[in-house]
Amino acid sequence: MIRIGMSTTCVYPLPPEQAFRLARLAGFDGIEVMVTRDEGTQDAASLRELSPKFGLPIVSIHAPVLLLTHFVWGRDPRVKLERSAQLAQDVGASTVVVHPPFRWQAGYADDFLDIVREITASTGIEIAVENMFPWMWAGRSLRAYAPSWDTTIMDSDAVTLDFSHCALSGYDSLEMATALGDRLRHIHLCDGTGSLEEGRVFDEHLLPGRGTEPVAEVLAMLTAAHWTGAIVAEVNTRKAQTDRERLDLLRETLAFARRHTQPQPRRRFARSRRAIAALRTGLTP
Repeated sequence: MIRIGMSTTCVYPLPPEQAFRLARLAGFDGIEVMVTRDEGTQDAASLRELSPKFGLPIVSIHAPVLLLTHFVWGRDPRVKLERSAQLAQDVGASTVVVHPPFRWQAGYADDFLDIVREITASTGIEIAVENMFPWMWAGRSLRAYAPSWDTTIMDSDAVTLDFSHCALSGYDSLEMATALGDRLRHIHLCDGTGSLEEGRVFDEHLLPGRGTEPVAEVLAMLTAAHWTGAIVAEVNTRKAQTDRERLDLLRETLAFARRHTQPQPRRRFARSRRAIAALRTGLTP
């Protein structure tokens, strides 16, 4: 069965120990640690203590690539990625999630894919580049990422698919999953309701099933293909007033994932031609 993990961002800004505790109570299989300014997310020793304490392996590390983490581990994006891979090694994670470079990170952006391959080769850690979205300003689309926000046209060996980012970019996630084929190695489980061009401003990270992306169909397709990657919940629970409310949201997210990753031999996909094509052209190991 496909592992269903939870990102520490689901309970941001709570500290890592609280994330582990809530993930355990909700029933997740593991944790993805987003490296932030919280030193607990950066320290391998403390993370190694939390993992057995709560019985949750650390599935993946999310590199500190957000604007809010600009100064975490210095300002050199290559160093940040190298340290993320080292942290993954130290805590037993197999994957690092990273965003494409910002366009103004010129040198790093030019060499990004080579850097990713070099770090993967030297550490054995899979670096899965996450799909992003165009930025809008005064009604015009801006090229914020280089070589692109669209991972289907990037020559990256491993990709993370984020459903909320698909929605914001106006990209159908089933089409993206199909186009990526066996390069799709990691899932950020969430949802979204619309694109920037439709007036959406924020990256929603809704609970799966509460938006308009074909999340269930993608999960079912991966299950039918005996996919070997990891699904990690990355949902926004900040409106929760109590731990109980937050836990209910996390349990709903996990229940959705469990339901749609159950083997269904006779299941029909809404867009079966594309799904079957994906199964025949690379998703099946």
